[in-house]
Amino acid sequence: MRLTRMITVTLAGAVLLPVAACSSDEPAPGKAPQAATAAPTEEPTPEDKGHPFTGLPADELGPVLAVKIENTSAGKPQLGLKSADIVYVEQVEAGLTRLMAIFSSKIPPKVGPVRSARISDLHIVPQFGKPAFAYSGVQTKMLPFMAKASLFDVGDTRNPGAFFRQPGRFAPYNLFANTKQLLAKAPKASKAKDIGFTFGDAPAEGGVPKKAFTVKWPAARFTFAWSEAKKQWLIWQDGKKDIAAEGGQLSAPTIVVQYTKTERSEFHDKNQSYTPLVHSTGKGTAIVLRDGKAYKARWERESEDSGTTFTTESGEPMNFAPGQVWVALASRKPVIP
Repeated sequence: MRLTRMITVTLAGAVLLPVAACSSDEPAPGKAPQAATAAPTEEPTPEDKGHPFTGLPADELGPVLAVKIENTSAGKPQLGLKSADIVYVEQVEAGLTRLMAIFSSKIPPKVGPVRSARISDLHIVPQFGKPAFAYSGVQTKMLPFMAKASLFDVGDTRNPGAFFRQPGRFAPYNLFANTKQLLAKAPKASKAKDIGFTFGDAPAEGGVPKKAFTVKWPAARFTFAWSEAKKQWLIWQDGKKDIAAEGGQLSAPTIVVQYTKTERSEFHDKNQSYTPLVHSTGKGTAIVLRDGKAYKARWERESEDSGTTFTTESGEPMNFAPGQVWVALASRKPVIP
C-alpha cells in the first residue's frame, strides 16, 4: 500500500565503552566530543508499500504496458482484461466507449482485440512516465501528436510482428497482440510508480450502501453490481454480463466514476462523428465504489506528468480496496457525437 510502514532500525555490533553509571552527555575524560551518528535510513521497498497501481504485495516493479482495447459487442469477449492493474473507460465517436488497459504487476501472454488510439489516450499516459503503448492505427492527422507523446510506440505499424489475427473472429475485431513481443520493442519503458492512488481501509464515514451503480454515455451503459460473496463489483455492459475470454464475469474491488469535462476534439471519423476529448487534468468530483458502498470523492491532477489523487469530501485520502481498479471517465453532461 502507499502508506509506508514505520521501520525501527537497531544499531547492532556497537562497542560500548565503560562509563560511569549516569546519563550525562559529557564526554569521558581525555575524549573529544563526537558528532552524533545518524541512524541509517531504509528506502521502502515495493513490498512495504504494495504495488502503486493495486496496493497488492509486490517484490519489484515492472514496466508499464498500456493497450487500447475494443469495447463493443462485436469485439467481446476481450482477452487479458482480467490481468490488468487499471482499466480506463473512455468515450469515443458515436457515443460508444473504448478501454485502455494498464498492465504491470501481471502481464497476460495475449491481449485484444486491439483497436486504434484516440487523442484522450495521449493525455492519460504521461502520468505513467513513458510506458509502452499498443494500439492498431491512428488518424493521419494525429500522427504528429503520437510522435510527441510520452510513450514508446509499439503499435501494429511500428511493431507488426507482435500482432496476429485471432481465428474465429472477423476484422477489425480479430487483431490481438503478444505482450512479450510488445515489451521487447520497448526495453526502456517506465516501470510502475506512484500515480496518486492510495489503498487501505475505507473511510469511517460517508459511504452509502449500494447494490448497483450505473454509469451512462450517449450510446453505452455500464452497471457495477456488488457481490458480497466475491467482494467484487460485477460488471455489466448494456444490460449484459461482461464476460472475459478467459471465462467468468469481469469484476473489480474498486470502481472509480471520475466525472470530467468532455468536449469535441479537432478529430472526427469518416462519418463526421467527432472524437471526444476527455480532460483528465484539473479537478472535479467522483464516486468511488468499494465494499458495497458508494463514497463521494474529489479528484485532482495538476499536470499530465502527475498522477491523480482522490480525497474524501473532508479532504482525507480516499483509499481504494487492494486489487484491480476500473476508472470510468464519465461526464455529467456528455458531449453529443
